Amino acid sequence: MRLWSWLRVTLPAVLILVWLVGAAIGGPYFGRVDEVSSNDRTAYLPATAEATEVQERLSGFTEGDAVPAVVVFVPAKGSNGLTEDELTTIGERLTAAADLDAVGGDVSPAIPADDGAAAQAFVPLSVSADLGDATAELRDTLRTGLPDGVDVYITGPAGFTSDLVSAFAGIDGILLGVALAAVLVILVVVYRSLLLPLAVLATSLFALCLALLTVWHLARAGVLLLSGQTQGILFILVIGAATDYALLYVARFREELVHTPDRWTATWRALRGSYEPILGSGGTVIAGLLCLLLSELRSNSALGPVAAVGIAFAMLAALTLLPALLLALGRAAFWPRRPTYDPAAARAGANDGGLWGRLSRGVRARPRTIWITTAAALALGCAGITQLQASGVPQSEVVLGASEARTGQERLAEHFPAGSGSPVYVVAPEDKTQRAADVLLREDGIAQVAVTADTPSGTAPVTADGIEAQGPPGTPAPEPVVSDGMVLLQGTPGDAADSAAAEQTVRDLRAAYAGTVPEALVGGESATDLDTNDASIRDRALIVPIVLVVILLILMLLLRAVVAPLLLVLTTVLSFGTAMGVAALVFNELLGFPGADPAVPLFGFVFLVALGIDYNIFLMTRVREESLAHGTHEGVLRGLRLTGGIITSAGLVLAATFTALAVIPVLFLAQLAFIVAFGVLLDTFVVRSLLVPALAYDVGRAIWWPSTPARQGR
Repeated sequence: MRLWSWLRVTLPAVLILVWLVGAAIGGPYFGRVDEVSSNDRTAYLPATAEATEVQERLSGFTEGDAVPAVVVFVPAKGSNGLTEDELTTIGERLTAAADLDAVGGDVSPAIPADDGAAAQAFVPLSVSADLGDATAELRDTLRTGLPDGVDVYITGPAGFTSDLVSAFAGIDGILLGVALAAVLVILVVVYRSLLLPLAVLATSLFALCLALLTVWHLARAGVLLLSGQTQGILFILVIGAATDYALLYVARFREELVHTPDRWTATWRALRGSYEPILGSGGTVIAGLLCLLLSELRSNSALGPVAAVGIAFAMLAALTLLPALLLALGRAAFWPRRPTYDPAAARAGANDGGLWGRLSRGVRARPRTIWITTAAALALGCAGITQLQASGVPQSEVVLGASEARTGQERLAEHFPAGSGSPVYVVAPEDKTQRAADVLLREDGIAQVAVTADTPSGTAPVTADGIEAQGPPGTPAPEPVVSDGMVLLQGTPGDAADSAAAEQTVRDLRAAYAGTVPEALVGGESATDLDTNDASIRDRALIVPIVLVVILLILMLLLRAVVAPLLLVLTTVLSFGTAMGVAALVFNELLGFPGADPAVPLFGFVFLVALGIDYNIFLMTRVREESLAHGTHEGVLRGLRLTGGIITSAGLVLAATFTALAVIPVLFLAQLAFIVAFGVLLDTFVVRSLLVPALAYDVGRAIWWPSTPARQGR
């Protein structure tokens, strides 16, 4: 007896101490994620993608590895153009920029436009440098001493990457702060308590600290890839999921405190009643996320294990840390609304009073009318999905709000070929150099053609007559640089490198080379965009059905049935279709977004289906438990009354946390925030509250086929 009393005190204390130590170790890593993360898009392409192969070969033609910054100098509006003095000063500033530590190669001289109204230059920035800081330092250096009225913009690959880095700069503080604040407000309103919300938030935050610590070391070891986008999703997913699981446990713990005066007994009973739905829900989410490993695109496949680690720690915290905290606090955790021990009381929430009681009576009275009407309304909402433009967006539109790189690209296109600084690279056999160049010269989307050569500028123009000489008449044409028997041709796109027109140019070139120079490989910024979008579309077609099958099998095992899981998956898919249909209308008509990344529907599907199934599991595991004691019809109604408040609170929390993603000014995250938040609310207030209970009630005991509940009857 003395040992048992000692364990009741020591075990929760040890659990709390272990989590405190883990959080203390993991907390400082919030400021170190940039050490192991990358926003380089080529790092996430499949190894077999043509753009990846070209990227790997570039080091054989150029010294070092650099990201080009395209610098555009333009005079004030209404000016007659850049004067000789202004061009001289621009040259001096470029010379000064060449001495910066972040510059990883030769800086080109200022190249005046044919109309004399602008100039451009190319500055290679080292890939080992922080592009955000490097771009800021370059901008300050170029602007120092620049004549009044001359504006300078940094665009091109380095400029757009810098914009993206700046957009993710607030991910550690702002995103996490907004998410935690939203959750705290909701929990305080729901529980009308201060201590309990703090315990739940501590559970979520400690889970995130341990998840981040694990992910950081895995990324450091090269096991996982981490980007700013993945980091943001990890933060939100862990906070939202851990809070949801915590709410489920809190509800069972409070319920048991009414039926027993002993908090240890209440803790044990609450764990027995909640571990199955928590493990089932978390396991389903993890299984769905790990399906992303089948993705060819590493930005998709990388998210799967990163998020799965987060969900695993969310479950662990909800089943160890939170029970230990509530065991230590007891009824005081709910102050000032402490649950009172009342052995004669009916099970909490099982009476016919309140909102959920009225709703259950409505389901009892008209189940078929409710589920048919609800399903028809959701199906109508699905119609908008045909308007979703998810074939890709220009890189210049990825960052929301003001963008120096986007403005610079627009000013560049006014005076130069819009694709300047972001060439289409063609790697071709040395003995077919001219034939490969001729294909580029015939392509309408290519404005200029050059070959990498041993010249001061590093390139030499190529025409239909061959490689042009770089000196006085009679000077021999320079020899191209040869690497493994291949040469590197560069075609300057006439359209912006991130435009649909530039991507079509890449498609046309690849088709042309297939019949003329089949060994040729086409890469560059436009090719990277194209290969990324194509891989993402293939991933979507492959992974969506696999996720459905995996979740269906898990539900069958969890509910020991076939009919119920089939119906639950169908309702979840219907809810997802409605969310996407509404999102398409909002994006196109209200927000005027330029489209969506092909990964948006895929991520939206994985999160909504996996997380939507969470609420199905919360509801139907309790319905099954009640059906064993009271029959299916009464079990459905009791399950609805008992879990209605939990699911509503959990849905509000998850929607709020995903909405916090919108504070990061990145198009992908803003769209994902709306889709998941709206979809979760739809699941919470329509699907789980009306459609599923009414459908389950109407189907009756057959919903558990082929198993049979212990108590007979409908």
